[in-house]
Amino acid sequence: MFQTSIGPAGNMPGYLRPETAQGMFLNFKRLLEFNQGKLPFGAAQIGNSFRNEISPRSGLIRVREFTMAEIEHFVDPTDKVHPKFSNVADLEIMLYSSKAQTSGQSAQLTKLGDAVEQGVINNSVLGYFIGRIYLYLTKVGLSKDKVRFRQHMDNEMAHYACDCWDAESKTSYGWIEIVGCADRSCYDLSCHSRATKVPLIVNVTQFEPNKGAIGKAYKKDAKSILEYLAILEEIVPNVIEPSFGIGRIMYCIFEHSFHAREEDEQRTYFSFPALVAPYKCSVLPLSQNPEFVPFVKELSEAMTKFGVSHKVDDSSGSIGRRYARTDEIGVAFGITVDFDTVNKTPHTATLRDRDSMTQIRA
Repeated sequence: MFQTSIGPAGNMPGYLRPETAQGMFLNFKRLLEFNQGKLPFGAAQIGNSFRNEISPRSGLIRVREFTMAEIEHFVDPTDKVHPKFSNVADLEIMLYSSKAQTSGQSAQLTKLGDAVEQGVINNSVLGYFIGRIYLYLTKVGLSKDKVRFRQHMDNEMAHYACDCWDAESKTSYGWIEIVGCADRSCYDLSCHSRATKVPLIVNVTQFEPNKGAIGKAYKKDAKSILEYLAILEEIVPNVIEPSFGIGRIMYCIFEHSFHAREEDEQRTYFSFPALVAPYKCSVLPLSQNPEFVPFVKELSEAMTKFGVSHKVDDSSGSIGRRYARTDEIGVAFGITVDFDTVNKTPHTATLRDRDSMTQIRA
């Protein structure tokens, strides 16, 4: 951690956090209360973190200050089964297990369900988050063939971790880690408990007795039996932690989305998915004739109303040059207002797709 000085005299040392996770562990009791004292539950946080990077380089890849987003998913250590794992079990993901690494094999395309069943991935909760991380990365623009999950080998696995996988992306710098997903067991809560003398535990019951049946069968002894059965077991939850490096993910989106047109290598564009493109659409009037203004205004106001970020380019350049300009910043779609829009009824416009450059009229 980075050490700094606090106060006007600088007599009090302070430290910049290396991760956002510990704030969630410190608030565990309150988070548990929000969830009615039951497992499982999760918390998420995003913020700046700081590491003593010896040699900052490679743009957003190796820096001393960066943005992290972390999830802490608390589970019963005896019940690491995710109820929604079936939603991702059939995903085929490139997995690079520790066994494959030590034996010199390459990463294998594997169904998540098979990986959990064969014990390659420790449990279905960890498997579920690996699946959701994969879906997130591909949805925001990373290429499926440039994403893999690499398992930590024994000599790099944290001593407290049951299992740990890194989502890695292939870039011009090679394979780089962009998301970590670890089963951190009960290490963090146990350490905070020892340091603060505050038990960070969850009281759980093994089963719910049938009070009516017990009352009918044991009558006056029923109360004592129910009190005995109500004895709670104290457990320290385990935590599954996906940890996202936002800057690295953004860099990978830029690199994976950058292309040049086959017919003209000077014409480059970003193929951002519309979901993450800064501008979803551009409005391009073919002429600066005042007759075009009402149609441009109507389209712009409609997109504003429905929350579609857009840009009106009414400059005097050719339409081809303006298409190229919007392609360069990754605008997903372009609406062209032309003379047919103005002169013919019903009024229609041309909708252009950035990646394929195909156009339809509607």
